[in-house]
Amino acid sequence: MYTRRNYSFWLTFRWSQKPFYLGALYGLFIGMVSFFFDLHIAVPWSAITVIGIAVAFYLGFKNNSAYDRTWEARKIWGSIVNNSRTFGAAVVSFLQGEDQETIKGELIHRHIAWMTALRHQLRLSKPWEHVRERLGFYQPTICEDYHKTLGAELMRHIGETEAAALRDKTNMATQVLKNQSKRLQELHDQGYFNDFRHMRLHDLIQTFYEDQGKSERIKNFPFPRQYASTALWITYVFAFFVPFGLLDIFSIETGWTYWLMPLISGIIIWVFFLMEKIGDYSENPFEGTYNDVPITQIARGIEIDLCEMVDDEEIPAPFVDDRGFLM
Repeated sequence: MYTRRNYSFWLTFRWSQKPFYLGALYGLFIGMVSFFFDLHIAVPWSAITVIGIAVAFYLGFKNNSAYDRTWEARKIWGSIVNNSRTFGAAVVSFLQGEDQETIKGELIHRHIAWMTALRHQLRLSKPWEHVRERLGFYQPTICEDYHKTLGAELMRHIGETEAAALRDKTNMATQVLKNQSKRLQELHDQGYFNDFRHMRLHDLIQTFYEDQGKSERIKNFPFPRQYASTALWITYVFAFFVPFGLLDIFSIETGWTYWLMPLISGIIIWVFFLMEKIGDYSENPFEGTYNDVPITQIARGIEIDLCEMVDDEEIPAPFVDDRGFLM
């Protein structure tokens, strides 16, 4: 997520410059062919406008749908924030008995372990995501490395024995919540809280499963490829005809202004491909690029809140943005 007021123009342009340069070169080629060979290959601009309007409407549909996926992901993690705080407050308030402070810390840290496993799983690459865009000259490196850092982070919260038992599990986050549910049942049987409070805690476990499932739905089900692909190809079709339509406006008789045609062609093509690219990069809000929902920063905020609730000695520092980007 970008946290500053606006992307600068040059930041935006560098991100999307390829269509401009290719469009300008393509327009220059068409203009030179028409000029030097005296070929009348212009297409009425009004016809190109009809195609452009259709493409713009379709790109608008795609961008709205992609934004809905991003906004839904943010609402899901907003729910995780609220429910996590409620869970922390309930743990601190409900438990009574010997070693209650130690047990409170255990439950809180197991919940943090669940968030850790979930965000690592959501960062795993899918074939339709922009994996190579996780690295670049102006965006930070992705924070999570499922295969290298997850084990160490889990052991920091749930201990080596419990973490080792999770290594061969297909879905670690699901198993962490299962262990949390079993532990709550054990504590209930030992008299640490009554039936009503046990059911309330179990209801919160259910909300965490629901939030996890909603996140996994967005992660594992891509924006339908027929819509994403059609938007790209019809943009190419429109770009193909742009220089021919501009020849209808910039005729050879207009003098030196004729050679503005390649520049105008590049700008028009760049604008349409920029719109397409924005939608394309908004489809997958957990892939670990610069316009994602910042689940790492959100999870760290929750961790700080919960650790402070149980007066943990090691309170982690909040994440700060890296050149305006939060992961």
